[in-house]
Amino acid sequence: MASTKISLVLFLCLLGPCIGVGTTSAGGSVSSIVTQGFFNNIINQAGNGCTRKRLYTRDSFIDAANTFPNFASSVTRREIATMFAHVTHETGHFCNIEEIKKRSRGRCDENVEQRPCPSPRKGHSGRGQSLGLDLLSQPELVGSNPTVAFTKGLSFWINSVRPVLNQGFGATIRAINGMECNGGNSGAVNARIGYYRDYCRQLGVDPGPNLSC
Repeated sequence: MASTKISLVLFLCLLGPCIGVGTTSAGGSVSSIVTQGFFNNIINQAGNGCTRKRLYTRDSFIDAANTFPNFASSVTRREIATMFAHVTHETGHFCNIEEIKKRSRGRCDENVEQRPCPSPRKGHSGRGQSLGLDLLSQPELVGSNPTVAFTKGLSFWINSVRPVLNQGFGATIRAINGMECNGGNSGAVNARIGYYRDYCRQLGVDPGPNLSC
């Protein structure tokens, strides 16, 4: 009960500014770092032709983050800048949701996935998989339930990306899509770094070293 109260206090307290800016490890809680303004600055860059640009919301992200109390209470501004730089790149400012859903069954290798591939009528996404979205069994979730999509993405992030954060942004690129590294796709790497620098600036933190992979 005590730990539950502490978690609730952290989330409520951090609705206001609880940390400094301009540092390398300024921390806090998701609700204070991912403000509505910060989220809007990203999603508003999606073109008007993105029919699903309003599917993902700041509230759905916060709801998903609340299911991981250790993450939500220890996240730093630099980590949020890192995460949203990758999400922005992968989804085109939360625009390319349909592209995420369209990976064909023919590209699903059960030996690699280590689970059954979806039926021919259900596509899934390599991009969605890299963000941790469980599109193999229920690919339609990413197009209909943003909280579920964010929850799956956060699960992947916590298990596969968060452990390398202290190695620099470049290590997170390698963890998400290592094929881009070592000259594999320098344009994609530079795009991710550009988003990351921008979000660090918005959140008032130093990007740190080792940005590329």
